[in-house]
Amino acid sequence: MNAKPGRPRLLRELNDRAALELLGSSGALTRAQVSEMTGLSKVTANHVLSRLEERGVVVRAGVQEGGRGPNAVLYGLNPSCGYVIGVEVYLDTTTAVLADITGRVLAETTVPTEAAVDPAEAMHAIVERLTLAARIDPAQVQACVIGLPAVIDPGTSLVRFCYDMPAWCGDVLEVLRQRLRLPVTIDNDVNLAAIAERALGAASDVRNFVLVWIGRGPGSAVMVGDQLLRGTVGAAGELGWMPVPGADVSDGGFDRSRHEVGAAFQSLVGWRAVQELAEKHGVAAEDAARSVAGAAESVSGPAGSVATAAGSAARAAGSATAAGSVAGVAFLDELARRIALGVASICAVLDPELVVLGSHVGSAGGDELAGRVQQAVARMCLARPRVEASAILDRPVVRGALLVAVEQARERVFFADL
Repeated sequence: MNAKPGRPRLLRELNDRAALELLGSSGALTRAQVSEMTGLSKVTANHVLSRLEERGVVVRAGVQEGGRGPNAVLYGLNPSCGYVIGVEVYLDTTTAVLADITGRVLAETTVPTEAAVDPAEAMHAIVERLTLAARIDPAQVQACVIGLPAVIDPGTSLVRFCYDMPAWCGDVLEVLRQRLRLPVTIDNDVNLAAIAERALGAASDVRNFVLVWIGRGPGSAVMVGDQLLRGTVGAAGELGWMPVPGADVSDGGFDRSRHEVGAAFQSLVGWRAVQELAEKHGVAAEDAARSVAGAAESVSGPAGSVATAAGSAARAAGSATAAGSVAGVAFLDELARRIALGVASICAVLDPELVVLGSHVGSAGGDELAGRVQQAVARMCLARPRVEASAILDRPVVRGALLVAVEQARERVFFADL
């Protein structure tokens, strides 16, 4: 069969995709810049942009001034092509953000999470609030991505485990899609935070990394290249149940009085355990994250700039003379040892280039805690990962959800007909 008749159309599709992906990642560009950055000839780039402008997916976004001759027209993605919503549902609060297809935020809201309320009704109210605030038709929303602290089956999308919010368990995804009449995706919250870390944070320049989430409970996300390792039933990274030295092995249940795994890694680094350790060392603040941050500041000072394990060790050995600093050193040393038990277990199998400490508790210790964890891991196993605190402090789960939603929306709007 002669394939030649299909070639011109295939080339147009590839050229259109190249230009759209470039404008999506780089922002508004001139025709000459599109030509140079895609490798297309100037004539082809002109045809591509004209064609995309006729489709309504690209618009003239201004002019570039300062060059010789007439000012060059800038072309960018058409923001009104579609809109997306990113959501984080947590025990106490639900945070949702609406953005256009370029990623520009137009509206956001945070509401109390009511565990007994039907998730579809709760999300419907949130979508209505956001679209009303942004003055858009809900039908223009092209993707809605929801992050949950849950085990989600990657094959069926069933929410297999969500202890704090049982109403979200089961086949809630299909109910959400029918009620909202929108394309909805549900993903694990730490997985979404890892996507944000890959795109915007410490992991942007590495291929393989692990995000270790030290928050209310411990969790992790493993990314190899641009692929998340989810496991067979979505339980990859659920560190709360990981058997580690110094903790009882979990029987698979929860300590209902504490609303957490009653043993295993959770009993050493869950937020209650961290706060209890801070109280033991006399450095406790209002909550676990503030306790860790305060201890790190007492050791390094407000600038918090001790980036190496050697610097931390020097402080611990002699320079930390104030009582608060001594207590802070002891607390951080013990917390780092506990965290390293879990990190070393992961690294002994995966040997990642980078480990990022995330969530409010994990990132609160900054370089002081990360350096200590790096030292402790090196003593426990042959792997030598770099350990850093996450720099994404502002709603990493929501930001990851928006990144995924924007990618889904662009595929649906820009490329469905190519």
